[in-house]
Amino acid sequence: MAFERVCALADVPENGSLRVELADIDVAVVNYEGQIYALEDRCTHADVPLTEGDVELYAGAPTIECYLHGSCFDLRTGEPTNPPATEPVDVYPVRVEGEDVLVDTEADGRLPLAAGN
Repeated sequence: MAFERVCALADVPENGSLRVELADIDVAVVNYEGQIYALEDRCTHADVPLTEGDVELYAGAPTIECYLHGSCFDLRTGEPTNPPATEPVDVYPVRVEGEDVLVDTEADGRLPLAAGN
């Protein structure tokens, strides 16, 4: 694993997200009720940044919503929870060390449902 610091924990708003531009990928760092998640910042349906949408509970899952057409993506797995999106986004392992958020973007982009901080 190759974790790298992407931002300060304080930079990620509660129940919100922060776009982090890395060399080869844009990552959405999301804080939902104190849990930190990282996923590809691109809706698989409309190719727009997910960080423009709301972070909320949808169908029992913590999600981020695409502002353009309303698809939500499960923060834990990247799976869409409703149409029109049908393809998942990549999710990445996250660690919080002190006040820093570290993300491993070299992971394969698929995390099991039980993955967490």
